[in-house]
Amino acid sequence: MITVIANLKGGSGKSTVTFNLGLWLQMKGQPVVAYDLDPQQTLSDVAEVRREEGYTPPLQVNQPRETLMDDMQYHPQNTQVLVDVGASNMDAMRQALTVANRIIIPVPPSQPDVWATQRFLEIVNELSLATNPEMRVFVNRADTHRAVRESDETEEVLRQLPGVGLVEQRLYQRTVYRRSLSEGMSIFEISKRSKAVEEFNNFAAILYPNL
Repeated sequence: MITVIANLKGGSGKSTVTFNLGLWLQMKGQPVVAYDLDPQQTLSDVAEVRREEGYTPPLQVNQPRETLMDDMQYHPQNTQVLVDVGASNMDAMRQALTVANRIIIPVPPSQPDVWATQRFLEIVNELSLATNPEMRVFVNRADTHRAVRESDETEEVLRQLPGVGLVEQRLYQRTVYRRSLSEGMSIFEISKRSKAVEEFNNFAAILYPNL
């Protein structure tokens, strides 16, 4: 399964989701390979921090040796491949979308992020992808205060996007995610019992219901 985590707008939390999803899959006994195609290289940096600190298991993060499509032949069929890519490298994004079995789009609760998501979907549709990937969208970095309505409003717009499935579990703006990137640890290693862990477990279980 090749899962691409992508969005046009920076700051959507792609690398945080990819890093924690990769470690969650390994906790479930799945072989995982990640690709960091974002020039910011956040995923590569946090994986390096994890390696330097000696945390196990490490998260293997690659750069394509040739093209991403060529690299896929080197991985066993049961490998879970995660690809982190953003709009700052459009060639890499198009390459990733071409091989994707599934595209996951994190959307922070703001109107500009909704607009960026709609434009991203236009790009996907223009590519006429032969893999016909499953499209999933979700609210990331959601507001934790009940009085703030942006997360509800964003989710309602996402629910109406044609050809896209809404992941009903939001991921909220939690301090543990910032710690995760700076310390090279998954949120599960930092805090075994927390709202963030419960939310992420629910989120990942929706994406991988058979694990």
